[in-house]
Amino acid sequence: MFKLRYPFPVALFFLFSMILSCSDKSQDANYPVIPVKYPETSKVDHQDNYFGQSVSDPYRWLEFDTAQEVLDWVQKENEVTFGYLDKIPFRTSIRKRLDELWNYPKIGAPFRAGEYYMFFKNEGLQNQSVLYIQKGLEGNPEVLIDPNALSKEGTTALTGLSISHDKKYLAFSTAQAGSDWNTIEVLEIATRKKLEDNIQWVKFSNAAWKGNGFYYSRYDEPGKGGELSQKNSNHKVYFHVLGEDQKNDKLIYEDKAHPLRYYGAQVTEDERFLILNVSEGTSGDEIRYMDLASGDKTFHILLPGFKNNHQVIDNIGGNLLVKTDSGAPMYRLVSIDPKHPEAENWKDILPAEKHLLKFVGTAGGSLFATYLQDATDRVFRYSQEGVKLQEIELPGMGSVDGFDGDKDDQDLFFSFTSFIVPSTIYRYHLADQKVSLYKQPELKFDPSQYETQQVFFTSTDGKKVPMFLIHKKGLDKNGNNPVYLYGYGGFNISLTPTFSPSRLVFLEQGGVVAIANLRGGGEYGEEWHKAGMLNQKQQVFDDFIGAAEYLIKEKYTRSAKLAIAGGSNGGLLVGACMTQRPDLFAVALPAVGVLDMLRFHKFTVGWGWVVEYGSSDDSLQFQTLYKYSPLHNLKPGTNYPSTLITTADHDDRVVPAHSFKFAAALQAAHKGDNPVLIRVDVKAGHGAGKPTAKILDEQADIWSFVLYNTQTPVKLP
Repeated sequence: MFKLRYPFPVALFFLFSMILSCSDKSQDANYPVIPVKYPETSKVDHQDNYFGQSVSDPYRWLEFDTAQEVLDWVQKENEVTFGYLDKIPFRTSIRKRLDELWNYPKIGAPFRAGEYYMFFKNEGLQNQSVLYIQKGLEGNPEVLIDPNALSKEGTTALTGLSISHDKKYLAFSTAQAGSDWNTIEVLEIATRKKLEDNIQWVKFSNAAWKGNGFYYSRYDEPGKGGELSQKNSNHKVYFHVLGEDQKNDKLIYEDKAHPLRYYGAQVTEDERFLILNVSEGTSGDEIRYMDLASGDKTFHILLPGFKNNHQVIDNIGGNLLVKTDSGAPMYRLVSIDPKHPEAENWKDILPAEKHLLKFVGTAGGSLFATYLQDATDRVFRYSQEGVKLQEIELPGMGSVDGFDGDKDDQDLFFSFTSFIVPSTIYRYHLADQKVSLYKQPELKFDPSQYETQQVFFTSTDGKKVPMFLIHKKGLDKNGNNPVYLYGYGGFNISLTPTFSPSRLVFLEQGGVVAIANLRGGGEYGEEWHKAGMLNQKQQVFDDFIGAAEYLIKEKYTRSAKLAIAGGSNGGLLVGACMTQRPDLFAVALPAVGVLDMLRFHKFTVGWGWVVEYGSSDDSLQFQTLYKYSPLHNLKPGTNYPSTLITTADHDDRVVPAHSFKFAAALQAAHKGDNPVLIRVDVKAGHGAGKPTAKILDEQADIWSFVLYNTQTPVKLP
C-alpha cells in the first residue's frame, strides 16, 4: 500500500512557472504601461574564486532569509509587486472566476484498510482535502482527519499515510506552511483515537510498518534559525515502537562516512524483508535488504549503487520483484533471489518494451503495469509470472493513478484525468476484470468546447520532441493567440495529462496551453533523461526554445503573445531561456526556481541535485553551470520580458534566496518598461500542501499578469 511511483530519490524533487516577450510588442491603449519604481537593493563587495576565475556575488546578503534586512527587503518588493497587480483592472474578476471554476467537489480514489475504506474529499474551496473513513463501500462516511482544523489559515497539510499490515493503525504525516519537515502521528483505525506517538524532524520518509511499530528516516534537529536553510546531512533510519517516546527509538542505520546520502526504509507486505533504499541524490540508488525472518540483523547488498535506478515492488516466494533500468533504459521488472543477487541470476517477469514501464502495482495476486506511450498512460494486468492477462480499458488519452493494493483485494479503484477532464474515479472488479464508473465530478465548465492534440517539433539536434496543445475547438491559427508554454525537463519526471481548473481561465480567453515533454524528463526512459542532465542540460533549454519557435512558425502565436512557464527545475528552465533569448518571449514567470547554479548545493538538500546538474566544486562542471546559470547570465542594459518571479518564505526545498538574488540582479540589469517583479508568499513553501486560498490568490495574480502583458482582451462569463 502506498508504494512510491518513482524510486526513492526521484520523489524528492518536483513543481511550477511562466514566460512571454516584447520584440514585436506595441502598447495597446487599453493596456497602458503601469510605471514601476523598484526598491533600492544594496550590494556588497563579495568575490568567490572558482579555479582561478573570480565571480562576483553582490547580493550574497539576501541568502540569510531570517535576517531583518532581508525581511525588510521582501516587504518592500512585495509592496511594489502588489501595487502593480492592484492596477490591473480585471484582476478582481479573474480571482472571482477562479473561485467559480475551482468550487466543485473533488474526491480521491478509495483505498482499503481491512473492513474500512478511506478516501480524500474537498468540498470545493476547502484549504486542505479531508480524509474520510467508512465501513465497507456502502457505509456512512465520517471525517477521520481534517487538516483544516489543525491551523487557522489552513497551512497544515496532510502529507503522507501508511496503514499497518494488520489494518489496525494509520500513521499520518503533517507539514507546516509548506515545509519539507514532517511530523508523524498515529491513529487507531477502529476507534478513531489518536495515540500519543509524535515523531519529529522527519524528512523524505514514510512510515514502514513492522508489527507494533514502524521504520522511518529523519535528520537531527537543526540549529535555531536554520530550520529552513541549513544544509541537511546525516540522514538516519530509526524504528519506533507504538506508545514509546521518540527519544527511545532504536537507531537502525546510519553511515557517518557518507553524510550526504538519503536512506529510506520499506517493508514487504508479508513483513519478511526490510528494504533500505540508499541514494546520493535524485538519480541512481543502491538497494540493501535485511531478512527479518532469519534473525540476521545485517543489511546485505541486493543491488549496488549508484549507476542505475531500482524499486522493490514486493516479495513473492522469497524472491524480490524489482523494477529496474539496469540493462533496460525503458525499465523492466525482474525477480531476484536475495541469496544470489547477481544479474546473471535475474529472471525477467516483464521484459523491457519499446514503451516506458512507469509503475508496477500488486493486488489480488496480480501485477498491474502502467506503461507510458508518448506521455500518456496504458495499463495492463499480468499474472505474477508475467503472463499478460488483459489491457485495462481507460476512458481516453490521459493519466491514471491507482492499481496498487493488497493480495486479498477484490476491487481496485483508480483515478483518470486528462487536460480537459477532472479526476474521475473508476472501479476495477478483479473477479470479472471489468471497469465501471464510481465517482464523477460535477463540472463548472463544458469540456466539449475544448480539444487536445499532440504535436512533435524538431529540436536543434534533429530530435523529435512531443508537445500537447489544449485550446478551444475551431482555433484560428492567425499568429495572434496568447500561448502559455509550460515545461520541466529534468529529474526523470514525466509531464503527463493533468487537469487544472486554473488553466481554464486562460483557455476561456482564447488562450492555448502548450505542455512540452523536454529532454531531461522521463517520458522515454533513462536515455531521454540523460540527454538533458549534467553537461547535456543546454539541450533542455534548446528544446524549450524550439517549442516556442514551432508555435510561432505554425502561427499559433507570436512573440508578443507567448508565455513560457515552469517551476522548481522548471524555474531554472524559464530563467535560462529568458536570459538566453529575451527577444522571444513577452512574459516570464519563474516559480520557486533553481537560479543560482553555483551555490544550490549549499542549502538544505540541494546537494542531492548534484547528480542531475553537476557541482561548481568540480572544475569542468563549474564551466558548464556558469555558462547557463540564470543569475550569472543577466546582461546590463537588456530589455527582458515582463517577469513575475514567485517564491515563498517557507520553501526549504529550493530556498527563496535563489529568487531573491535573481530578482535583485534582474531589476538592476533590466532596461525598459516591462515590469520585472517578485512575489513572495508567506506561510507557504515549495508548493505541496499550499492552501486553496493561497493557490487561488497566486493564480489570479499570475493569469492577470500574463493577460495584461500579452494585451489579451478579457471577457469573463
